[in-house]
Amino acid sequence: MSVADVLFPKPRWYKEHEEAGPTAHTPLIVEVDKALPSEGFRLQTNRTRIRLQYRDSRGLRYGQRALEQMRSMGDFSSVSVSVEDWPDFAVRGCMLDVSRDRVPTRRTLIRLIDLLSLARINQFELYTEHTFAYAGHDVVWEQASPLTVDDIHWLDDQCAARDIDLVANQNTLGHMERWLKHEPYRHRAEQRAGFVRLGKHHEASTLAPTRENADFVVGLLEELLPLFRTKRVNIGADEPWELGLGDSAAEVASRGLAAVYFDYVSWIVRPWTERGYQVEFWADIFGEHPELMGQVPAGAIPIVWQYDSPSLTRDAFERASDEQRARWSSIGLDVEGLQLGFRGSARVLTEAGENFWVAPGTGTWHSFTGRIDNAVENMIDAAEIGLDYSAGGYINTIWGDNGMYDPPSVWFGPALFGGAVSWCLDTNRELDIAEVLNAHVVMDPSGILGRVLVEIGRAARALDAPLLNGSQLFTVLNEGGDLVEGEWPDVAGIENADSILTQCLQDLDCAEPAALDGSVMMSETRQAIMFARFGADLLRLRPGGIHVLPPRRAQALLNRLDSLLEGHRQTWLLRSRPGGLDDSVARMGALRRVLVSKATMSP
Repeated sequence: MSVADVLFPKPRWYKEHEEAGPTAHTPLIVEVDKALPSEGFRLQTNRTRIRLQYRDSRGLRYGQRALEQMRSMGDFSSVSVSVEDWPDFAVRGCMLDVSRDRVPTRRTLIRLIDLLSLARINQFELYTEHTFAYAGHDVVWEQASPLTVDDIHWLDDQCAARDIDLVANQNTLGHMERWLKHEPYRHRAEQRAGFVRLGKHHEASTLAPTRENADFVVGLLEELLPLFRTKRVNIGADEPWELGLGDSAAEVASRGLAAVYFDYVSWIVRPWTERGYQVEFWADIFGEHPELMGQVPAGAIPIVWQYDSPSLTRDAFERASDEQRARWSSIGLDVEGLQLGFRGSARVLTEAGENFWVAPGTGTWHSFTGRIDNAVENMIDAAEIGLDYSAGGYINTIWGDNGMYDPPSVWFGPALFGGAVSWCLDTNRELDIAEVLNAHVVMDPSGILGRVLVEIGRAARALDAPLLNGSQLFTVLNEGGDLVEGEWPDVAGIENADSILTQCLQDLDCAEPAALDGSVMMSETRQAIMFARFGADLLRLRPGGIHVLPPRRAQALLNRLDSLLEGHRQTWLLRSRPGGLDDSVARMGALRRVLVSKATMSP
């Protein structure tokens, strides 16, 4: 192994020289070089000196970390090297969902921000809906084990110590169901009776786009933002499913959805941009309306997000059944745009010359074990379009939809990869994630645990039944044992996926992680694999099979599900606070009710 092999992220420029390297007593010279790009550094080592030049505090930190990694090599003294490095994106962020339903412990947060620091990520956001303890709003958060004022101050200090900007992230329009279900807030809903989407009834989730509601959420931000050093905030404003269907219907019919939406967003943005804040907001609605281009207030930045890679999306659309196509049409899904990846999602903005950031996903939700192939392609696609259009920011997103059943260990690899490609795409696009995990995260001399964490993420693709925003290994449980026609994998795909999972479960017995949380990683990885294998067994039932199960077979599956849910409770508490756990378990309620019904039927 050469010195270059231990460096993470891989540097943009590296050269070895035919002369001896430093000894333990070689002096270190550290000096500022303002000619380097922001956050950049230069390292030169030989027998007589180690010279570290840096542009700023982050450049110094990254150069020192690179030197530490080089020193860890037994043959560091055998060769002299030159390294020069700086980032592709000025803002390299990571966003963690702490509202569906997992609120991490402080120990977990420290573990994550240490990993982000390793990947040279310089911004961290905790996405909240109802999980901050706002004064006077106890009914909203009292069962959620929320983040408190003390938690934010503590985490902000920890991030500052690592040169990471902690950024407030509070949704302010859609995804507000945890507020709107309570009587004191119900009147704020766009559609108080809820709404139907993809054939299912959902509770009210969107605030009516009124000035009163904008003032309400600005009031929440008035309490939240002063707790953070960084003058930047993400106000969300994504996926307002009911917009124009309830209280705002007449106004939307008269003025158009785009105008109503953006007036509301502007009411929230301007109080903060006027105070010198940079305000992020998700660009899903904004990016669909050319008439809004050029209207973004100075200091605000739309963020284009995409969950799936171009190749997976194309495959999903090409193989879709008529029923699937009808479902997508019913919600106005941009089939053509999605197949182009970030280029399609950002098309309106790029054609208008609008500034934007990019936000790929880690693919670690709706899956149990991740979707690593999809995540890697999605992150590379985001970096490519971001570089093509000089995007100033790249925010990797770890969502938690439907109970966050994918455990933290499954997030770690994609989060590190996202940091690496946002630092330097050219040298990190072929990164060996398993090797990085083994060397820097799990510290497994056997090499097994890092490889397992990558391989289990390939089970979703092995199903050979491309699915948007998830894996059938999870969705078949979440949907009560049923899937839409066209989503069912064939027998060969199920067996291929289960073969990967089975082998990985066996391999774990020989893993030797030396990391302090090694035993936790082993436990939650086993739990994730067993859940995914249970999903494979449900998929083997084929369409409708769960509804004709004989009682004995249903009882056996019910016993397994209950055991898995108990394991979920135990592994959850290793990393996360208890609030939200019951809600997460309840997500499997539909499946459990079906199995109970079939198990208690007379033969």
